[in-house]
Amino acid sequence: HGRARVHACAREPCIVGTPPRAARERKETMGKTVIIAEKPSVAQDIVRALTPVAGKFDKGADHFENEQYIVTSAVGHLVEIKAPEEYDVKRGKWSFANLPVVPPHFDLAPIDKAKSRLSAVVRQVKRKDVSALINACDAGREGELIFRLIVQYAYGDKPCPKPIQRLWLQSMT
Repeated sequence: HGRARVHACAREPCIVGTPPRAARERKETMGKTVIIAEKPSVAQDIVRALTPVAGKFDKGADHFENEQYIVTSAVGHLVEIKAPEEYDVKRGKWSFANLPVVPPHFDLAPIDKAKSRLSAVVRQVKRKDVSALINACDAGREGELIFRLIVQYAYGDKPCPKPIQRLWLQSMT
């Protein structure tokens, strides 16, 4: 206790259990990280797992938050590719005779029953104090798709300006 020890990655001594000064300063200037789970129950599990190391979380209407993290969740799919009839077709109405018609890009639309949830998740993702995102949706293609479509919807044609990491979980619920 009270003895200084040099971290392997640091050139300055520090008290055991406290990060070097550079890491502390970097943490103070960094923003929060949004963790998006696929289901509310998984978000709660993540909060329970993080609390001992990251501190207590406050519960908001649609998320949990502390000084480092904002944990929120989708409720399955929140976004879908727009239906063909919503595209402007140069050759007239959509019909089997005009197929295949491949649009230059696929626009996204919120799923009607999930609009409020989508706007809540997008609001967290686009906060100015958020500097990174973590995909904590289920492992596999569907979980990856749910997360990617939310981020794509949030930023439209622009790439996501925040780094994205993957928390590989396989939900059993």
